[in-house]
This record gives sequence, C-alpha cells and structure tokens, in this order.
Amino acid sequence: MTIKICVPKEVREGEQRVALVPDIAKRLAQQDIQISLESGSGELAGYTDSYYENVEITSSSAELLAMADICLMVNPPTDEQIDQLRVGSVLIGYLNPHSDLERFNKLKAKNISAFSVELIPRISRAQAMDALSSQASIAGYKAVLLASNLLGKFFPMLTTAAGTIRPSKVLIIGAGVAGLQAIATARRLGAIVEGYDVRAAAKEQVESLGAKFVDIEIKAEGSGGYARELTDEERQQQQAILAKHVADADVVVSTAAIPGRPSPRIISTEMVEGMRGGSVIVDLAAEGGGNCELTQADETILHKGVKIYGPLNVPSMVSIHASELYAKNLYNFLELLIQDGAINIDLEDEILQGSLITHGGEILHAGIKEQLEGVSS
Repeated sequence: MTIKICVPKEVREGEQRVALVPDIAKRLAQQDIQISLESGSGELAGYTDSYYENVEITSSSAELLAMADICLMVNPPTDEQIDQLRVGSVLIGYLNPHSDLERFNKLKAKNISAFSVELIPRISRAQAMDALSSQASIAGYKAVLLASNLLGKFFPMLTTAAGTIRPSKVLIIGAGVAGLQAIATARRLGAIVEGYDVRAAAKEQVESLGAKFVDIEIKAEGSGGYARELTDEERQQQQAILAKHVADADVVVSTAAIPGRPSPRIISTEMVEGMRGGSVIVDLAAEGGGNCELTQADETILHKGVKIYGPLNVPSMVSIHASELYAKNLYNFLELLIQDGAINIDLEDEILQGSLITHGGEILHAGIKEQLEGVSS
C-alpha cells in the first residue's frame, strides 16, 4: 500500500517556511510515495504550486489531513487541525513540547504517533536530522544582519577621503549553533568580535572563528550541548565581568536559551544603561522571555539611546533556505521511519524513541507524561 505524505499550509501568523520543498518532494515521489500539498503552502518561500511535480495539490486542508499517513508541518498543529488528522497517522514537526501540553492529550486520544523535531537526540547519527541546529544557524546569521540594519554605523573599518571609520565592536552572548554563526557573520562583515559562553568548551570554537573569547572562569556544561543554570554566586560573577564587555560593544547579539525553561537573564537594565547611545541589542531569546531584562517580544524599543530588538521566528525571515534545510532534515528522518515501503516505528531506535511523544494511544515521553499527570492531579 502506497504511503501518503501530506503537507498542510502553515497557519502561524508570519510563518513563511514550508515543510516540503519541490526537490525533496520529487525525491520522495521517486520512492513510490504519494505526496499531497495544500495549495499555496510554499508561496511565501518562493515555491508556487507549479514548482511541485508529481504532487497532488488540494485546496482543502481538512481533506488533506484526513487522508495523511504522515503529516509534515513546521509549527504545532492547532486544535482544529488535530481534529482533522486521520486516526492512527504520523505527525512530524516542531511540536513545542515544553508548552501547551494539553495538545498531547488530544494527539493521544486520536492515536497519533507524534514526533517532535526539537527532541531528536543531538548525537552524531542524527546530525542530518537536527532541525534545531539548521534553523539556529539561520537565526544567528540573520540576527547580525538585523543588528546591522538598526546600527547607525558601518561594521567594517573604512578609509575615506574624509577620514578613517573605526570598525564596530560586536559581542555575541551564547556560542551554540546560532551564536557561532553570528560570530562568523559579524566577522565577515568586518567587525571586531567577542564571543561569550558559560561553557568552557566553547572557547576553542569561538577563537577558531577569529573572535576573542570572554572568559569569566565559570564552567557550566550541561546536558545535550546546552549550559546548566548558574548559581546566584556565579551569576553575580558573570554580570560583573560581562558588564564591561557589554558597555564597550556597539552591537550585542544574545542567543542563550535552555529548553523548557525561561531564557536566562544575562543583560540587566543597568548594563544597558552603561552602553553608548546608538548601540544595539538583538535578543534571539525573546520567545523565552529574553536574555535582556528590557526585551519585548517582537518589538524594537529605545532605552536611553540603546535600541533593543526581540525578533520572533527569525529563521522564517530567510524562508527559502530555512525551508530547504528543514525539508532535508525531515527527509533524513523519514529515511529512518520508512523501511521497505512501510512505516516502521522502531521503539528500540534511539532517534525515533527520543523524539516520539505520543504513540499507540499513550504518551510515551516521560517528561511530558509526568507534567501532564501533575496538571491533572
């Protein structure tokens, strides 16, 4: 029996990405997989319906979801979309597993096998499926360009007939995937760049990109490549040292996040007030509350001459390549899920098991199950 993969149009306001690009749709169709796409799904990423060959285009989202064996999405499904999903089907996408947990009770009730790409283990074998990393890299790149648009200065040094323009100084807070890409982008634009991370292991990576590492002599390695939360004493030490570097920067790009928890507050109001007028902060952690105390999600504010921008859904701003990379991540995941022309959910596989939240009418993910039971008790 032919597997049917369906892609509905994204309904989140401002979302420009699509879960399946024409090239990946073509590769799947060559494997005798039936592809159905809601009309207009790829338009904001530059892919009109005519770009999709050997793909059934439908105008009805409800009909699309009702016939899907596998549904591919970027954002979590709405309650209405969950109601429309075929009982027993497979859902793959960003499911935001740390909030709105009632969604998973609804998926469980419909016997949906729901895979959350955020939970794909960060192991070597899963690198080609790591959507968090592919999208974070885009966010880091774009954040620096957003900062350059807000900054009233050149990034590079320029020698002109009127005199020499000194290069801008950029501080990147957080040296994960987004932070490292931000460092590389700021360097390419000619800025003097510093990078900071509480993980000591990040020092070598920051310096390999030609930036100076801000060392506060705290080691805060956590699990999964993320940093652990700092103690109160460590946070005070962090603030004291970072304040000097923030004050000296023309641009600060902050990227620090801890999955399932509010973004750590790293940049205080006092630190902002120590910056020069005209300086810029771009806070990529705005969706989690922000690394800066003054950040307002999806707003640009001016505080004593300093511009603070908290953009949301930054990868969507680079919709063509963000969609391309995300679709490739999903394709590699599907190669693991589909074996010999059939869907095979191998619960012994570390990648499938780690990213599977609901399956067989049960919530399998221990953390989410525990939280839901806590809410209901």
